[in-house]
Amino acid sequence: MIRRLLSPLFCLAALLCGLGGVAFAAGQPGDPPSLTVGVPADRCPVFYQDKRTGEVTGIGVDLMRIAAEKAGYKPIFKIVRERTLKDALDNESYDVVMPFGGVIKSTAGAGMVVSDNLIQTAFTLVVVNRELTTMQDLRVGMHRSIAAAAEIVQKLYPGIQITLFDSMDAGVRALRAGKVDALLHNSYVWSYVLQKPSYSGLVVQPEAMFAMDFRAGARDTEAGREIISRLNGGIRGLTDTRRHAIVLDHTSRRLYEFDFADYLYLYGRILLLGALLFAALIVIVLLKQRNWRLEQDEKMRRLLDHDPLTGVLSMKGFRKRVEQILRAHPEKAYLISYNNIKNFKYINDSLGMAAGDEILRFWAQKSMEVLSENEAIGRIEGDHFVVLRLAGSDEQMKIDERHVFVPLQNYFINKGTKFRVQICSGIYVLTPQDYVSPDVDHMLDFARVAEERVRQTRSEGFEFYNPEQWEKGKRIAEIVSHVTEAIQAGEIRVWYQPQVNFATGKVSGAEALCRWKHSELGWIPPLEFIPPLEASGTIYELDRYVWETVCRDLQRWNAQGKYRSVSVNLSRSDVREDRDIPKLFLEMVRSHGISADQLRIEITESAYVKDSALLLQTTAKLRELGFQVEMDDFGSGYSSLHMLKDVPVDRIKLDLKFLTRTGDIERGRVIVRFMIQMVKALGMDLIAEGVEFARQAEFLMSHGCFEMQGYYFFKPMPVEEFEQLPESISESRS
Repeated sequence: MIRRLLSPLFCLAALLCGLGGVAFAAGQPGDPPSLTVGVPADRCPVFYQDKRTGEVTGIGVDLMRIAAEKAGYKPIFKIVRERTLKDALDNESYDVVMPFGGVIKSTAGAGMVVSDNLIQTAFTLVVVNRELTTMQDLRVGMHRSIAAAAEIVQKLYPGIQITLFDSMDAGVRALRAGKVDALLHNSYVWSYVLQKPSYSGLVVQPEAMFAMDFRAGARDTEAGREIISRLNGGIRGLTDTRRHAIVLDHTSRRLYEFDFADYLYLYGRILLLGALLFAALIVIVLLKQRNWRLEQDEKMRRLLDHDPLTGVLSMKGFRKRVEQILRAHPEKAYLISYNNIKNFKYINDSLGMAAGDEILRFWAQKSMEVLSENEAIGRIEGDHFVVLRLAGSDEQMKIDERHVFVPLQNYFINKGTKFRVQICSGIYVLTPQDYVSPDVDHMLDFARVAEERVRQTRSEGFEFYNPEQWEKGKRIAEIVSHVTEAIQAGEIRVWYQPQVNFATGKVSGAEALCRWKHSELGWIPPLEFIPPLEASGTIYELDRYVWETVCRDLQRWNAQGKYRSVSVNLSRSDVREDRDIPKLFLEMVRSHGISADQLRIEITESAYVKDSALLLQTTAKLRELGFQVEMDDFGSGYSSLHMLKDVPVDRIKLDLKFLTRTGDIERGRVIVRFMIQMVKALGMDLIAEGVEFARQAEFLMSHGCFEMQGYYFFKPMPVEEFEQLPESISESRS
């Protein structure tokens, strides 16, 4: 009867023990209870995963296994997945968690009990290029997984600052960057970690070593205290000899295995050098292949673009080269000549084909000796050569005759025969339209017509298809090439055309203009030399000379107490990406000690149409610097209203073509009247240019335009006359 009563009580007690935290294995009734032990796996050789079996092992595992078995448990080791061991204490799936150096609280604030010390472990500092003698006041880095140990260390050394890192690499980077003074970890772990090649500069500081307990911890519950109590019995059964054997077993193993990053660190430079050499080899091979292809392409191109007998361009090559040159140099004057040997058939028949080939090669050679890279020569067929030549002076043609044609004519005479080579040439001088859309065949047709005339009328010589264009081209070439010399020789002078306020009768300013008295050609009108200089890009030299001269004159007038403003012209070809015009003007006025508002910058309306973006930027910058900007020739183009809306200027210079005698004068008056109203409504100043009659001046003033300029008041005059002008218009006319 008593035995029946005790049996259910025994079962109930066993059930309560199971609920208290110890899990019994589902085996035979005599099997020992299982004990789930949570351990980290990233502290080799203390805790790590066996790569062959995947099970967790290490010094700590072997010590706990022996102690647990001696305490009557069957230990089951689970890898802690929580961020820290303190977090793991709150996970009820573990019976115990290890290792701990002492009693702490879990992350949730729960209490804990710890076992006796399984083994005394040394914690060591690792540094870079320094020695430490004390732990106090150090900045120490530790792995976040040993946050529990960090609390113990903080209690032992209150003066240190501890920073937790998520990985060993992060800690090492912080150490090398000087963010921490040292790293702290178990000395067994250091013995493993410091085998990593990239950590070779880290040094252990044995002087700063201290011991820390190695204990298992459980939640402070009745079941937890029961487990720890039983474990302590097993721990007492551990001998020092067994402990040392376990430590020796794991520390003597070759546990560290190099990964890809380690090999890259050790042999990275060699691998990089090898990769660079391999890449260089590939590049060399590819370049050789590319060069070979280019050579083949060049050979093929030369076969197509060059004449095999003479080496000059073929007709196809000549056509391409001429188009390239004309598009690249639209500012230069060129001519095209069509040339042949009138008696070439006689040479072949009498002296032989070899002699004919010989004279052709000689002709090509002598021609190429005098041609520049911006000129071209081609052989069309037989004895027909075509040449693109820069249009020069009559002297250049004489040089060509002396160096090319005379030796060619006397070629066979110089070889002991009496045969003179007769050459007929036709020349076409290119017009501006030929640069816009080059048609080489069309140009050659004109040159061929002139050559035909020579062949039909005389035995040899040359003739122009358009002699008037040749004369014009010569004059332009003379003007463009002589401008620098003309400035230096004083042939080009700055004149001033006064600007007046018709309402007050006072001279209010002037426009600076150029007058050129050529040493040989005499007076050259501005309309003849300004456009060629703009087209050739050499107008900047002339404009710069005018700007500097005006600044000097303004400086002198200021010193005399005559404060004036002068308008100077800015050509659209002066404004380029590589030229800072606003900065240049600012430097000039500063160097001459004059005010920026004394220099009015005139830009023609058409310039804004053709080069709007860069010119608008330049205009805005000039105004920011204090210069007055004027739009010249307003009303002469087709986009005047658009210009008024978009272009930031201070004064409009109204062109009076609407008030000339041609066309409907009354309609012109209406247009001018409304233009004046628009300009004034937009807040801009206004000046009318080209005023030639009193009725024009009266009309302008009656509609609110007072500033004027023109022959009715004054013609352009030398600076000496301008300086003598009285301020009043009436005085100057009396």
